[in-house]
Amino acid sequence: LGGFLFESLGDAELARFAKDPLNKGKLLQSGLWRYTRHPNYFGEVAQWWGIWLVALGVPGGWFGIIGPLTITILILKVSGIPMLEKKMAENPDFAEYKRRTSVFLPWFPRR
Repeated sequence: LGGFLFESLGDAELARFAKDPLNKGKLLQSGLWRYTRHPNYFGEVAQWWGIWLVALGVPGGWFGIIGPLTITILILKVSGIPMLEKKMAENPDFAEYKRRTSVFLPWFPRR
């Protein structure tokens, strides 16, 4: 449930930010986006790991680890974050945001 809420809030913040024409060409750096550059991806991955933890309660449930491992690898190394980070790097404000903000796991901003 926590992962779903995290992803949903991140998506809602991004949608609200993108809707405002004054934000065109800017990076969202507030709300959850202050603590991680990809709160929606973090929430998605957290959901998959949460489902796996629940599945451990049934015989053979540990086989379900294939799902969260696959989505984690895809998001962290293949299609999610790497592609988006490459696109975001075109923004001149991204270097400072990248230096200050955790790429995936939510954490306090660096000074």
